[in-house]
Amino acid sequence: MANELKVPTMAELFAAGQKPEVLFWVGCAGSFDDRAKKITKAFVQLLNKANVSFAVLGTEESCTGDPAKRAGNEFLFQMQAVTNIEVMNAYGINKIVTACPHCFNTIKNEYPGLGGQYEVVHHTQFLKTLFEDGRITLEGGKFKGKRITYHDPCYLGRANNVYEAPREMIRKLDAELIEMKSCKQKGLCCGAGGAQMFKEPEKGDKDVNIERTEQAMETQPEIIAAACPFCNTMMTDGVKNKEKEGAIAVMDIAELIASAQDL
Repeated sequence: MANELKVPTMAELFAAGQKPEVLFWVGCAGSFDDRAKKITKAFVQLLNKANVSFAVLGTEESCTGDPAKRAGNEFLFQMQAVTNIEVMNAYGINKIVTACPHCFNTIKNEYPGLGGQYEVVHHTQFLKTLFEDGRITLEGGKFKGKRITYHDPCYLGRANNVYEAPREMIRKLDAELIEMKSCKQKGLCCGAGGAQMFKEPEKGDKDVNIERTEQAMETQPEIIAAACPFCNTMMTDGVKNKEKEGAIAVMDIAELIASAQDL
């Protein structure tokens, strides 16, 4: 198959005496959620196109422990974290890229205290670097002039100050980037952070994701761009709630770029 995805595991490379440029940390959503799997696939297609030497942990990858920690179970978090750190340190991993801001934040900021010291980059930052190094090129093509609004994931934006990389990639598509009234440092949560993804909302007047979707829709977008699998789910649900799924697409930055490349 010409379009078969090449996804080597660390175990395979290690056995062959090779070491990848970067470890792609897939995360639970990217591994098991049907919608998020498409983001994983798009990102792998871009890595392959750019000839990036990468590997995944495969069955050796466990949850980073972010939901457990946010829900208050520090003991479970440390158990999950230490297991992952031991696996990664055994392989001598230095650099990690992930498409999930929750995994990004946890491995970057919370693993060092437990013995896991790595260079951690979000996939939007990594794609920006690939573009700057000339390893991928971008012609806007099908997204030229399209109205795109970008939703800042909390754990990427406010927690780690990554605002420009995703926006720069949208601009590279020759799209029209329209900001919501609450963006960047004033961005509004999609409603799924802090382990809220896995429980029902408390009683109130309006779900957070509906409020955020309404802010997005005020910009009259053709596409709502996201950079987090949880945000993608919440914004998609919001668009469905407004019965606008025929008019507004919710896409990850990696999907936008892979689509522009016709991968």
